[in-house]
Amino acid sequence: MDLYSFFNSSTSYRVRIALALKGLDTVYHGVNIRVGEHRDADYVGGINPSASVPAIVDGDFHLGQSLAIIDWLDVTHPETRLIPSEPALRARVLEFANLIACDIHPVNNLRVLKYLTDVLKVTPEQKDAWYKHWISEGLGAAERLLEQAAVREGGPWCFGAAPTLADLCLVPQIANAQRMGCDVNVYPRVMAVYRHAVEHPAFVKAEPKNQPDFSA
Repeated sequence: MDLYSFFNSSTSYRVRIALALKGLDTVYHGVNIRVGEHRDADYVGGINPSASVPAIVDGDFHLGQSLAIIDWLDVTHPETRLIPSEPALRARVLEFANLIACDIHPVNNLRVLKYLTDVLKVTPEQKDAWYKHWISEGLGAAERLLEQAAVREGGPWCFGAAPTLADLCLVPQIANAQRMGCDVNVYPRVMAVYRHAVEHPAFVKAEPKNQPDFSA
């Protein structure tokens, strides 16, 4: 199995955590989105038509989009299940994951920030204000969801005693928010989960600094 990833991509980070939790090894291919390698014709035509990372190639099977990849991994390698099968818990995990993946990440990813600065010509201060606004909106909602989950399920993870897709989405988003100078300490439940998660060996293995294409 081949993984096309960029060390600092939060969507790639999600998939790397999933692979590590499931004990799956891949051949790692770094795709530098900072210089546009994800838009190269060979990559778009041969690996990922979405012109993005991550992508998984398993024989003749190609798949992009992190949530789709993690769902596929859960079906094909169900050991250490990340999307629960129990209907109510499954729905809550997907609710939380989509809060991160649909409400926070898309408006703050690299291509959107570059459009703001390169095309709309916003100032660095305006770009930072944009980023921090959507972090505040999204993590405020995440904090409220986790407070409810702690009452229902308890446990050190987002939803109980084991990591789920929710944790795979939360950890990379917090790492990005910290890198962008956001005050994340105002979300105590979010940060309690984050601090617990980053000590887990699978999460450590998936960290950006531990990837072959890492650069400061």
